[in-house]
Amino acid sequence: MKMLKMASIAGTIAALAGCATTSEPAYDTLIAHRGESKDAPENTLPAYKMAVDRGFGFECDVYLSSDKRVFSFHDSNLKRTTGKDLPCTKASWEETISKLDAGKWKGKQWAGTRPALLEEILELARDGRQIYVEVKGNNPVIVPYIRDIFARQTKATPRNVLFISFGREICRALKKQMPEYRVYWLVGSSATVDSVLATLKDLGVDGVDQHFNPKVITAEYIAAIKAAGFEYHSWTIDKLDIARMAFARGAQTVTTNCAKKLLDEYKAAR
Repeated sequence: MKMLKMASIAGTIAALAGCATTSEPAYDTLIAHRGESKDAPENTLPAYKMAVDRGFGFECDVYLSSDKRVFSFHDSNLKRTTGKDLPCTKASWEETISKLDAGKWKGKQWAGTRPALLEEILELARDGRQIYVEVKGNNPVIVPYIRDIFARQTKATPRNVLFISFGREICRALKKQMPEYRVYWLVGSSATVDSVLATLKDLGVDGVDQHFNPKVITAEYIAAIKAAGFEYHSWTIDKLDIARMAFARGAQTVTTNCAKKLLDEYKAAR
């Protein structure tokens, strides 16, 4: 029986690997990383709106400020894009973050652009495209605040918003407190299939969003994760040939800093 079961699993993986070309670059499979961050200041409303206006979903990063506001920023410190040398979680939204300029570093046309609040970002939610909310760190204290923000709005739903996080305890808390929403664990490309599957099962999440290294992430690797009932997504790819490779091997979406550029190149090459 054990040999038959192993043969069945191997057959399922082979079948999935053989028909992995289920996705290709498209409006609903390319996720704009930090918004359309090639053309607008990352993790700001202009970058998110640009992604939506161009027809794409987008990814955003969120932290909890010291005065308990959930806001969008990538680095753990505010300095790189605002000049303010202060950890995100130690800064007050009201007194500091809301007054920072997170746009002028990208160009004078973006001067005066501040970081965005999660409730503002969720106003951009709509069916047919996805918002990937990356919850930073590994402290689940932020999760009840996120849940309350979702409860106070109507546009974001389990159809158009999902969560991603490197933080295992955050993934666990999100799935427990907001079970209707999809949660993907973020991980680097060095993780083995067995370790990824073990973690996904332990956390009770819906899938994995993994850095794509073509030398490591094979069709068989992705097929094994799908065969276990999990979704598979890839980040962050800015070259068309690599994006097409990820899709061909079974990735369901690809996160990229240049969604429009990749899709334009793909259309031109067809």
